[in-house]
Amino acid sequence: MKMITAIIKPFKLDAVREALNAVGIEGLTVTEVKGFGRQKGHTELYRGAEYLVDFLPKTKIEVAIVDELLEPALAAIAHSAQTGKIGDGKIFVQDLVQVVRIRTGEADVDALS
Repeated sequence: MKMITAIIKPFKLDAVREALNAVGIEGLTVTEVKGFGRQKGHTELYRGAEYLVDFLPKTKIEVAIVDELLEPALAAIAHSAQTGKIGDGKIFVQDLVQVVRIRTGEADVDALS
């Protein structure tokens, strides 16, 4: 089992959700986050004063999947989130040691479906 964490541009969320659904992944968790990488923020004007916006709004998607869905999921996220511009985001993959569905007590792969 794997946990995929993807940091993407907020306006790409619907496209990523639809792409994941198309490869058979239905459940995901979404969080609004702020951060920066190579973009290093940008400057804005407010009432005539220029200031630096260090942290840019991003969307974090977390998806727990079975190993067989890893490559299709990575391809779906990468293709649907890509704009070709700096700040498109990153995808992180981690091993999941254990998963338990609280309602039924199902564990591991049974808890993911």
